[in-house]
Amino acid sequence: MTWDRRWTLFAASLAVIATFFVLREHWQHALGLAPYLLLLACPLMHFFHGHGGHRDHRMDDLT
Repeated sequence: MTWDRRWTLFAASLAVIATFFVLREHWQHALGLAPYLLLLACPLMHFFHGHGGHRDHRMDDLT
């Protein structure tokens, strides 16, 4: 049996529903973690996006 689109949509829908019910019961705990998640997102975005794009913009301005 292959993992097709129906199973992917089913798993995604189940995850969204489960997340909704967990957040509904624990909303204040989730909001308490929000500042830390924001701080964690900064180095992760820096790691995945890097500095390569900055040089390209300067080179476009010179030509």
